[in-house]
Amino acid sequence: MDYHPILQAIRQEDAPAVLATIASVTGHSYRKAGAAMLFRLQAGSIGSISPGCLEADLLARVPHVWQTGRMERVDYNMNPDEDAIWGESVGCGGAISVLLEPVRGHLWDCLTEAGRRMEQGETTRLIREVRGGLPHYRLESGSAAELASEDARFPQTLFVPRPTLLLFGAGEDAIPISCRAQEAGFRVVVADWRERLLTQDRFPGATLIAGAPELIVRQAGIRSGDYAVISSHQAQRDRAMLAELVQLDMAYVGIIGSQRRIRTLTEGMDGKRLTAIHAPAGLRIGAEGPDEIAVSIAAELIAVRAQRRAQRAKGGEGSENRRHLFGSWGQQTNGRTKAVARAVAGHYARQPRT
Repeated sequence: MDYHPILQAIRQEDAPAVLATIASVTGHSYRKAGAAMLFRLQAGSIGSISPGCLEADLLARVPHVWQTGRMERVDYNMNPDEDAIWGESVGCGGAISVLLEPVRGHLWDCLTEAGRRMEQGETTRLIREVRGGLPHYRLESGSAAELASEDARFPQTLFVPRPTLLLFGAGEDAIPISCRAQEAGFRVVVADWRERLLTQDRFPGATLIAGAPELIVRQAGIRSGDYAVISSHQAQRDRAMLAELVQLDMAYVGIIGSQRRIRTLTEGMDGKRLTAIHAPAGLRIGAEGPDEIAVSIAAELIAVRAQRRAQRAKGGEGSENRRHLFGSWGQQTNGRTKAVARAVAGHYARQPRT
């Protein structure tokens, strides 16, 4: 889950708020354990933990939790065979336990510090404990694998920094990509050699960098596991940026353009360094125009991010299900080629489910 909007609001507003976190889930649920939302007593809520069916009941409890200053645990049974009220109205078929916590005192301190660490690229875990009947909080930093824990009486929230997406090229088609990627939970860096195109009016919320590819990569702090989309439409500069990025172990490098142009950009490059390239960028959904193409690229970024998370959870990165250039699928290490389901004259391909 992307906790960035919640932590940002807590740090910036310092106003009465209650944090709602899914402590446990049995059976089916719209969101998994650890998902959270912030109820602000004066400015509405941020995030969601259900399709909207639980929020009204939780909201009714928020003033009491804030006034008493004590956490409260609320259980919901959405199985219609066991709970005629919640089960019939929701129909999700699972049981959910939600922890409500007033964001004040030590919890506020920990959440503001977690937000600061996230912005510095640190992964942090919030550990909840009860001592003498009172809640206590503490933070630990490390890698996601080191901090993963399922043996806890209370939920232990993992705050992972937003992955960075470098968007090279600040043309008109880059504007919706920046917006959709930020909405999908990416930290976006827009870079171009044309400084006049790099304005907050055009790219609100993005980090803006002007310069040559080598300088951009260094200033943006691009590193292994980051994401990039090359879209300046200037062949020499796009190739120079690609040459910089293939030196890194990128999670994703998308290239916008025709297959002929993409072959020109990659000509002569070491094929072993091109495994992260998705070209043309975006899922094959028949997108037309900048807005639809931006949606297809954001969807592909989400798919790659989810796949990498699933692979890390299984204990390795692996190469299975990685797309190669020109929209095809790569051969697996065991020699068998992955089948691709195609429709509409071969223009659509089903993405692997993670």
